[in-house]
Amino acid sequence: MAWAMAVVCASIQGVRTRLSGTAEKLSASDPRTDVAATHAVTNQATPYEDVDLWRANAALRDALAWHHPGYDRGRIQALGRSAGSAALQQQARLANLHRPVLRTHDRFGRRVDQVEFHPGYHALMEHACHARLHGAPWREGPGGHLERAAAFMLATELEPSVLCPVSMSYAVAPSLRANPALEAAFGPGLAAAAYDPRFAPPAGKTGLTMGMGMTEKQGGSDVRANTTRAEPEGEDAWGRRFRLTGHKWFFSAPMCDAFLVLAQAPGGLSCFFLPRWQPDGAVNPVAIQRLKDKLGNHANASAEVEFDGTTAWLVGEEGRGVPQILAMGALTRLDCALGTAGLMRAALALALHHTAQRQAFGRPVGEHPLMRNVLADMALETEAATALALRLAAAVDATEHGCATRAGADVAHETVMRRLLTPVAKFWICKRGSLLAQEAMECLGGNGYVEEQGEGVMARIYREMPLNSIWEGAGNIMALDLLRALRGHDVAAAVAHECAAARGSHPAFDRALACVLHAVERGPEEAQARRLARDVALLLQAAVMRSHAPAAVFDSFCASRLDDAADVFGLLDAGLPMQAIVERASPAQGGTAS
Repeated sequence: MAWAMAVVCASIQGVRTRLSGTAEKLSASDPRTDVAATHAVTNQATPYEDVDLWRANAALRDALAWHHPGYDRGRIQALGRSAGSAALQQQARLANLHRPVLRTHDRFGRRVDQVEFHPGYHALMEHACHARLHGAPWREGPGGHLERAAAFMLATELEPSVLCPVSMSYAVAPSLRANPALEAAFGPGLAAAAYDPRFAPPAGKTGLTMGMGMTEKQGGSDVRANTTRAEPEGEDAWGRRFRLTGHKWFFSAPMCDAFLVLAQAPGGLSCFFLPRWQPDGAVNPVAIQRLKDKLGNHANASAEVEFDGTTAWLVGEEGRGVPQILAMGALTRLDCALGTAGLMRAALALALHHTAQRQAFGRPVGEHPLMRNVLADMALETEAATALALRLAAAVDATEHGCATRAGADVAHETVMRRLLTPVAKFWICKRGSLLAQEAMECLGGNGYVEEQGEGVMARIYREMPLNSIWEGAGNIMALDLLRALRGHDVAAAVAHECAAARGSHPAFDRALACVLHAVERGPEEAQARRLARDVALLLQAAVMRSHAPAAVFDSFCASRLDDAADVFGLLDAGLPMQAIVERASPAQGGTAS
């Protein structure tokens, strides 16, 4: 028995020796068997960080220079470097990862109704306010709104969540002119290039922000169905004072210093100024019921609130709340277009950055003809969105200042274009944004779908994209607003004037212009309003790109959008200069920040 066991052991030892020798030979000849080699990270793109977003964005640079040749280059260049920095990108990641937390009571049981944010949120808010993206343009000269628009797009590439209170502060600021006492008290703080996150009376703060509360559970876009009541209480230094009882289903950015809200006064639906602190230093009772658990926009707090004897002051005329809200909504709709264009640029830049480094089948992914087609198509869409959004900002700037920064621009024409472009740009750019984000995510493959504790920026962009399409009026509301714009102005003449310089540049453009003019003059049925919004948007995108984009971009856009109907990305005709379009959009052409 002992002999048999010895034979077995010797046999096993021989097998082990032979296997060991074979393994050594395999290891020497085939490095794939080396555990260290299999765990080495290769063929992955580097992080897209420390990029000068301004230098990397030729489309935005050319558009701003055409509309506003004298823009403050130092200001925009500095913002491009800071918005693309790794340090602020880390703050954006943390602000989204650690969402706002509601504290309704303190430990003694007293009601406090405060929202706590991660420090990353405050860092991003400070960055945006120092960049004068909130109320500052209203106290600046001609070109202020245009510079702010370009800066807003750059800041959106960094992180869009904090731009909700920033956008509302921008839109609300001019509304306070209807109450001079309130404008005197809050206007300077809304324009200050400072951010003060303290929950404290506004008189002692270095900077102020404002939010809005319009939507109620039963109303949605139909604000005339609002039930919140406003009962007169008297008059003081801030004007007519009311007590509010009711609720708001969406109360945006509840830690702002004050809000504009709608409520039913004795004279009808009216606009009210509601501060978190009353003039005597007491906290105004705003009961925050809960924070919204949203698909995206995680760094920002959206709340449901109740009013029970909450003090507010009338802004403007009693019963004229809807026109005032529409005026504010037009400005926030501008920001929806700007913000989506900025997000589209962010998604495109990530796709271009990844496909330039990722290897597949022996060469970079971006060099394969199919991928080059997709990238060029997305680049066309992004440049067109940038051009249209900035064109709307130019109309806002010209009409607010009564003069245009670009020589030869007519303010009367700009007034009509502002009214027309607001619903058109908001509708079309926001619709295309979600489609582009999905295609850009596909360019990254599985890496684009991964959240990875907030490091998956593409996933964050994808979740964020639908918000601007919904906020401040979804697609149908924009289409209906376009129909109202057709009734109030000579839109056909304005469109013809806007397109005059591009007429004759491309056969598809001329055909599209004729079709749009015919539809505008005839007046479409309500069910066809979306089609008209799309057609007007595409036509005007082409017209404005004819002014400041390379001929290859304009021609390719006309061929792919006006001649052909591009239902998915990557359908560009083989004869179009795809490589040149990709190179123009590539972040590498701007280099990294020093």
